[in-house]
Amino acid sequence: MKFTATLERDEDGVWVAECPAIPGCVSQGKTREEALAHVKEAIALCLEVRAERGMPLTVETQQVEVTV
Repeated sequence: MKFTATLERDEDGVWVAECPAIPGCVSQGKTREEALAHVKEAIALCLEVRAERGMPLTVETQQVEVTV
């Protein structure tokens, strides 16, 4: 399965990665690569837990461009 992850750097310089399609699926790392590796693992674990609990695996998300 393919998922979209967001990456942002926090005020301490730590990279935070989140998978918007899976509520609460967030991880972090010292580098972008580390954060992406960690969120990949988090996605797998979140999907496993959601399946065990009979929860929907994902929620619908969309990326849209907003002009301000």
